[in-house]
Amino acid sequence: MKVLLVQPPQFGKPGFNKIALVEPLGLEMVAGALLPDNEVRIQDMRIDPNLEEAIADFKPEALGISCCFTIDVYRTRRIARTAKSCGVPFVFVGGLHASLNPPDFNDQAIDCVVIGEGETGGRDLINALKSNADLHDVPGLVINENETQTFTGQRERTVNLDELPLPARQLLPQKRRHRYFFNFWKPLATIETARGCPHRCNFCSVWTFFQGRCATKSPERVADELAGLEEKYVLITDDNFLLSVKRAAKIAEVLKERGIEKSYSFQARSDTIVKHPELITQWREIGLSHVFIGFESLDEKELKAVNKKNTVEANEEALQLVQGMGIAVTSAFIVNPEYGHREFARLREYVTSRHISVPQFTVLTPLPGTDLFREIENKILTKNYELYDFLHSVLPTKLEPGEFYKEFASLYGAAYINSGVLKHRAWRLIVGIATRRLSLGHLRRILVSAREFADGSNYLKQFKNASARNAGKTS
Repeated sequence: MKVLLVQPPQFGKPGFNKIALVEPLGLEMVAGALLPDNEVRIQDMRIDPNLEEAIADFKPEALGISCCFTIDVYRTRRIARTAKSCGVPFVFVGGLHASLNPPDFNDQAIDCVVIGEGETGGRDLINALKSNADLHDVPGLVINENETQTFTGQRERTVNLDELPLPARQLLPQKRRHRYFFNFWKPLATIETARGCPHRCNFCSVWTFFQGRCATKSPERVADELAGLEEKYVLITDDNFLLSVKRAAKIAEVLKERGIEKSYSFQARSDTIVKHPELITQWREIGLSHVFIGFESLDEKELKAVNKKNTVEANEEALQLVQGMGIAVTSAFIVNPEYGHREFARLREYVTSRHISVPQFTVLTPLPGTDLFREIENKILTKNYELYDFLHSVLPTKLEPGEFYKEFASLYGAAYINSGVLKHRAWRLIVGIATRRLSLGHLRRILVSAREFADGSNYLKQFKNASARNAGKTS
C-alpha cells in the first residue's frame, strides 16, 4: 500500500522552529515499521509545504498526519481536508495530542485516530486496510463514523524497544536532512533511547501518553543506531535520559569501546545530575556538549505546585557542576501568568548572573490531557489552540497583556542580546562558517529569531489576532 506520512508546517513570530528544527523522528519510526511491506514517503511540510503536489505525484492510498503538539490541531485538520479533496481514500491522525484528545479530530475528513505508539498502531491499521478487515477489530483506534467516534479498545504497549525496526531516515534525502538543526548545531540527527518518565509533573503530557510506564533500548541497540548516523551532532530526544543511571553509564561505555564520536545533547533532572556527577564526567569524555535541565522555577512553592518534586538548591548545584565541566546548559523556566514586575526582574537577574548559555522561557500552559488542565480548566480563558505555543498565556495574567508580554520578551532580550551570549560564541560561529558547517543564511536566521523573541510586540500581536478569532473559525 502507498502511505504518505505528513509533518504539519509551523508558523509564528516568534516561534521555536526558528531556533530548532529537528527531523520528524516519529514519522521516520512509523515508516520503519511499515517498510518493506508498503511504499512509504514522508512529507515534512516545515521544509516542503507543497502537499497537493506530493499527493498528485505519489497518489497515496492512505495518508497519516502527526499531531504531537496542541498548536498543530487546526493545521492537522486542514491537511486532512486537503488530502480528501485531492482524492486520498483514507486519512488517519496520530501523535501525542491526538492520542490524549481524539475528540479534537472528529472531522469528516479524518477516518480514524491512532492512539498511542505509532509503530504498532500504524502497522496494524495499514495491514487491516490492505486485507479489507473490519477496523473495529483493530485495538487502539478511534474510528470516526456518522459524526460519532468509536474506540476499539486498548492496544498493548511495546515493552521491548529493541524489537522495533530502525527509523527510516533514508526516506528523507540528504539535501533535506542537512536542513535540520538545533541552535548552531548543524547538521543534526535525533535518536530516541527510551520512552516515558517515572515522574509526574502536572504540566507534562508525556508520562500521561505512556500511561506512567517507561521502556528503554539496550546500550547495544543505542550504539547500533548511533553508528549508522552520518551527522556529527546528535540530540537525544528522551524526556529523561538518565531515568536509569546504570543504563546511561553502560551506553557511554559501549560507545567508547566502539569508537563512536559525536557531540551529544540530552535532557536530565538536576537531582540525578547532583547525585551522579561521575556520569556527567563519563559522558563528557565521549562527547557530551549540552544538557537540557528543566529548572521550571526559582521558587520552591512553584516547584511544588507543578509536582516537580525537586529543589531550587539541586538546580543551582547541577548548573554549577555541568558548567564547571565546560558543558553548555539549557535551563528551562516556566513563567507563571501571575508574575509581576518583581518576579520577572528576579528571573532576569538570575539568568544573566549565572551566565546560562541557552536559557529557555515558556509560559505555564495547561495542555489538554494533562493533570494541570484538569486541575485548573475553569480558569482557562481560551481554547483557541493557536495560543497553546508556550509563548502566550491562556490563563489570566496579573499584569495587563501588553506589560506581561513586554516583560516576557525582556527575559530573552536580557539572556541573548544584552548579556552578549551570541558575542561570546563569535569564534565558534566563524569556525562553523569557515568549515561550511554553518551558512550565513543560518546565522541570520538565528539572529533574526533572537530579535523576534526579545520584542514584546510580536507576542502581543499574535495574542490579539488569535483572541479575535474563536476556535471554530481557526479550524
